This record gives sequence, structure tokens and C-alpha cells, in this order.
Amino acid sequence: MSWLSDVFPAPKPVVAMCHLQALPGDPGYDRAGGVDRVVELAAREIENLQAGGVDGILISNEFSLPYLTKVEPITYVTMARIIGQLRDSIRVPFGVNVLWDATASIDLAVATGATFVREIFTGVYASDFGVWNTNVGATARHRSAVAGDDVRLLFNIVPESAAYLAERDIASLTKSTVFNCRPDGLCVSGLTAGAATDSSVLQTVKDNAGQTPVIVNTGVNADNVAEQLSIADAAIVGTFFKESGVFENPVDAHRVEQLMGEVHKLRGAL
Repeated sequence: MSWLSDVFPAPKPVVAMCHLQALPGDPGYDRAGGVDRVVELAAREIENLQAGGVDGILISNEFSLPYLTKVEPITYVTMARIIGQLRDSIRVPFGVNVLWDATASIDLAVATGATFVREIFTGVYASDFGVWNTNVGATARHRSAVAGDDVRLLFNIVPESAAYLAERDIASLTKSTVFNCRPDGLCVSGLTAGAATDSSVLQTVKDNAGQTPVIVNTGVNADNVAEQLSIADAAIVGTFFKESGVFENPVDAHRVEQLMGEVHKLRGAL
């Protein structure tokens, strides 16, 4: 039994993304609507996701495009304010992700009481946002220093919009990451948000992850969720839950119910 069963009441949990609109300092920030508008839209999305029956929620600054690898303080300070305002309405376990800053994500989790974070914690990557270099040893020690030992770290082992610089196959990468870095979970992604995760890659990670939970991180939809969760231990879903399955659109509660209906069928067969 992994920590997933301690946090989530059902097997094969589905964690839904709450994509925050652009924040102060971001190129796309709505100055007229301000932070109050971001809070209003996030509250609506969280309610629609919960009404559709998701098992958890992951709150991220998804519309802070283009992303920084070390964010400005205004980003995570604003996220803390937003989550603080919404905290009483969140009825499921939640996590946070400050894209793409591992330390800021951990700090935000500790400040808001989040159960888990998802980030790039290990490896060196060539990405659309420049070279991502990480220091997982320093990150792990920072988690302890800020009393975040109970915050679960989900490692994005196949990050979006990036390629691992070293010539290592995914099986070796999985084994060494698990042995050296002790992740709480491994997230396997497609190219971008909404892009399908290759089932063969997902299976390879699962085969080499030992007891570490494996999470399918992008591209899950009502048609493939049963197949993807037959391999993975959990799923993170964002784009499919949007109106017409379009990344930029708001959450559609009916699409949430549709996918969760397929998940309930899968659970009934377990």
C-alpha cells in the first residue's frame, strides 16, 4: 500500500488541475479584473471539478506563460493569497505547482497546507524555457528546513516541452531516480498539457519504479483513461475537463462527470 491510499479514499485516484489565470507580473495578467477575478474563476473551476467527483485537485499557475525556472516572489505570494481565500471550499486533498520552481512549490505547499507538489526536481533538460538545471539534494534539504517533510514530492520524470540532456533510456532514468532521489511519485507526460502520454513509456516507467507510484500526467481523456490507469497508479487531468477539451477554456462539469464515470467502471472491475 502506498501513500496514495492514505490520502485518497478510492483506488486509481484522479487529480484534476485547477489552472489559475495569469497572475501579477505575467504577460497575460488581466489588470482590469485583478486578483479578485483570478479568485472568482478559480472558485468556479474548483466547484465544478468537485461536483464532477474528482479525487483531488492540483492548483498551478498554468497561465503564467511563458514560464520562469525561478519565479518572482509575486507569483507564489499571490497564489498563497488565492488558495487562502479558497481553502474552506476545497473538500478534497489538494496539491500545488509553481511552474517551474521546485523550491517555491514546496514553500507554497507548507504555507497553504497542501498535501503534495508536482515539479521538475531532478535532471538537466533542454526546454522551450531554456536549460533546466536542478539540485534535488538542496531541494530535499529545503523541504526539511521549512518543516515540509509531510509534503509529497511528485517528480515529473518526462517533463513537458523539454528533453533530458544525458543520453539515458527511460528505464535507467527511472531506476536511478528512484534509488538516488527517493521520489514520492513519478509523473509521466506527453509533449505539452493535453498531449497524450505514450503508453509504452508509461509502462516502462511502471516496470522500473518498484514501489514508487507512477502517475500519468497529460493527455488522459474519457476514451483512454481505463487503458492509462490499467498501467498507472493515478492520473492528473486538466485539458479534457475544459469546455470542448480546449486548454484555454473553463472547466465543464459534464466532461468531469463523463471521465469519472469511466473511472468508476474501472474501479468496479478491480
